[in-house]
Amino acid sequence: MGNIKKVKTVAEKVISKPLKTKEYEKELRRLHVELVKLQQWVVTKGLKVCIVFEGRDGAGKGGTIKAITERVSPRVFRVVALPAPTEKEKSQLYFQRYVPHLPSAGEIVIFDRSWYNRAGVERVMGFCTPEQVQKFLDGTPTMERAMVDAGIILIKYWLEVTPKEQERRLRDRIDDGRKTWKLSPMDIKSFKLWDEYTKARDAMFAATDTAWAPWFVARSEDKKRVRLNVISHLLSQIPYKSLPVEPVKLPKRRVGKIKPTDYPFRYIAERF
Repeated sequence: MGNIKKVKTVAEKVISKPLKTKEYEKELRRLHVELVKLQQWVVTKGLKVCIVFEGRDGAGKGGTIKAITERVSPRVFRVVALPAPTEKEKSQLYFQRYVPHLPSAGEIVIFDRSWYNRAGVERVMGFCTPEQVQKFLDGTPTMERAMVDAGIILIKYWLEVTPKEQERRLRDRIDDGRKTWKLSPMDIKSFKLWDEYTKARDAMFAATDTAWAPWFVARSEDKKRVRLNVISHLLSQIPYKSLPVEPVKLPKRRVGKIKPTDYPFRYIAERF
């Protein structure tokens, strides 16, 4: 464990130039086709895939997950974003509320934050004791080993963002009415605790970066690039083949053979 290098400045890599929208959309379209092929392979072979996304607030987890799922079936790709635990859940085994959401055969489950909340926000904000954090860090490799031994393909991503870019994105959430829902009181409280989250991240990597469930770090300064990079990497982690597709031809149909109805349909106003 602890094979991953410290990522204190991992997001500082200079991007030579922004990715043009046309170039991004072309590559994203190509990758979406591959994701559909992967989807068909997972269903046909009965694979069980679990993808974990972690990172600081504003790192781009939601946007990256959306880029992965926007052209695939929600019956195969399932996103899990659990709220804060209830009092009942707090009394349970810590991992218990996550287990029902793990993938069955033919499913790809994506966790938008996961059991690693205990190593991050719960630790930094004091929602659990140091003893509970250590117990989590000690036990997680065993739990993840059990998942892998049960046939689950487990892939863990950490999206790394710089302090400057995180601040820009959080301010954008404050100013843009379309994004205010993304900003929670917890985000505001967490904002000043950058170093504390850095320590928590490094401790998490040291304890849970294993040969059977390694962490992969993606620089997320450029939203377009990180989406393409993550999807490309994801496709490389699950061996799949393009399955033959039966040619489809629409059958003939009868249209206009019945008398038009005079039912008073309530059409919506056409304002655009």
